[in-house]
Amino acid sequence: MYRCMTRSVCSGGRACPALVPPHTQSPLWMLRNTTEERHHRLAEQRWKSSVRCMSSAARKRRPLRSAFPVLEQPLQPIHQHVYEANLRNSNACHKKFIELAEKVRKGGGENSIARHTKRNKKLLVRDRLRLLLDDEDFLELSPFAGLGLPYGDIPSAGCLTGIGRISGLWCVFIANDATVKGGTAYPITVKKQLRAQEVAIQNRLPCVYLVDSGGAFLPLQSEIFPDKNQGGRTFYNEAIMSAMKIPQVSVVCGSCTAGGAYIPTMAEETVMVHRIGTIFLGGPPLVKAATGEEVTPEDLGGARLHAEVSGCVDHFAWEEKEAYDYTRNIISTLNFQLPEEEEEDEERTKKRTAEEQPLYSSEELLGLAPQSYSYSLDVKMVISRLTDGSRFQEFKARYGTTLITGFSKIHGHLVGIVANNGELSQQAALKGSHFVQLCDQRDIPLLFLQNTAPTAAPTLSITQAEMNSNRLKAQGSMLSAVACASVPKITVVVGGCHGADSYAMCGRAFDPNFLFLWPNARVSMAAPGHAGSLLPPDSELEEEQKQQQEDNFNRRLKEESSAFFSSGRLWDDGVILPQDTRKVLRDCLDIIKQQQCQLSTEKRQSALLRM
Repeated sequence: MYRCMTRSVCSGGRACPALVPPHTQSPLWMLRNTTEERHHRLAEQRWKSSVRCMSSAARKRRPLRSAFPVLEQPLQPIHQHVYEANLRNSNACHKKFIELAEKVRKGGGENSIARHTKRNKKLLVRDRLRLLLDDEDFLELSPFAGLGLPYGDIPSAGCLTGIGRISGLWCVFIANDATVKGGTAYPITVKKQLRAQEVAIQNRLPCVYLVDSGGAFLPLQSEIFPDKNQGGRTFYNEAIMSAMKIPQVSVVCGSCTAGGAYIPTMAEETVMVHRIGTIFLGGPPLVKAATGEEVTPEDLGGARLHAEVSGCVDHFAWEEKEAYDYTRNIISTLNFQLPEEEEEDEERTKKRTAEEQPLYSSEELLGLAPQSYSYSLDVKMVISRLTDGSRFQEFKARYGTTLITGFSKIHGHLVGIVANNGELSQQAALKGSHFVQLCDQRDIPLLFLQNTAPTAAPTLSITQAEMNSNRLKAQGSMLSAVACASVPKITVVVGGCHGADSYAMCGRAFDPNFLFLWPNARVSMAAPGHAGSLLPPDSELEEEQKQQQEDNFNRRLKEESSAFFSSGRLWDDGVILPQDTRKVLRDCLDIIKQQQCQLSTEKRQSALLRM
């Protein structure tokens, strides 16, 4: 009965007709006069209001109590040599992580930073975020994107994207870094901006654009302009997000030239900073070349012009700090109702914190991150260092044991966990398919811990061929279940991401809400050292040539399967340290849950936003 009375996607947020009082179901053409019509509308509004109140009351109820069993997974002496080898590899990966993070933080270099701050009188992008966000504890997406590309290093792909709190509300931000190549957009820049918009759409998050762009990098225009998922898709997404009632705010704190000029004009509200912000399709040099007329940037497309004459912007700010104050105030007007934080005494808070922490230190995850597939330990050891109180309710514990499935909580959020613990056999795939559908039925978010086999199983006999055929059918079932599951999905690659098994474990192609890599992770068709499985067996090459070809391919796999190579090309949402995984998962689950707080999501009619 209650399910009918709450809002649902299928009913578009309307009350179930079976529960609407009879007098409110009369069609409009049967109403005799305007008085009856007015009574009809009032009755319908009162009924919808009561349903909304009941729904909000239900949201305030406490979740069911759970007493999941504790996973007793301490480190044993037998694990010591594997643990120490993994730890050495993790320390080497951590060193590279720190080096790349430092390189990214320097942006375009000292000269570019000096020109940006002293000559142009602008704030650095991270200083802008400090003024905009509630705190510096935000989830940055793909910070290593743009490193190691064929056309050179583009630190952070020329823009910072992520999710942070503004006036208490999680918002996606897309902030151009004008110290990197003068804010010029490269193909990887466009890809990163589109991914941030995709995150906003998937999770119904407000989106804030901090625009300071010099337009497209013309030598690579063929990779930026023409295709479907290139430059123009940014503006398409803006229109679609507006139709979905996903708020968008733009702050013009620099140049908006050519295509970049559409971002602020298509946003719902726009703030522009005096003297440093400009919006025009063609700048002063183009005007002079075309007409011979000399004009200043401020007269051609400055903040005063667009605030007083064109009406392209809604708020005029004398300086950047004032612009971010405007933006925070705009976000506070959005139609979200965040849950009230319960007041707790100090003892209860301490007790709750102690209960929520895993029994084992998260630092031990460094030794559990496998340097290769043969160095993998029981994945339950990883789970016990991520979940509240190291508790885990396993599902089908005795069946398909190479895939671990079950329920747990992470910072109070109930999740269904799917984790590789060996090859994805027929039984494991059937078990995974069952569990994914079960979580989808119960609206429980899914967490995939991925460490797939380094290569596909060989077929050396008729019996093995039959087994592989059955495995293929079962894996197809799991692929369908993962693809069709409508619940939020988060994937963390803790080891290998190889072959078709990675698709069944919700790889990038299967559209997870978030996908992160540990620094030790490998992403490739086959793991390094297993190139022979990809080469044709009946080749006419001599044995020595075959070996040389295999060695060359293995070297290439080792280089191109690195987590940092993957993240540089934006095949993921970032590389995260193993010891930070629990915190990142908490933020992701909080972000996913926020969409329930938006009071109005149904779009009744299209509104004209601009003159």
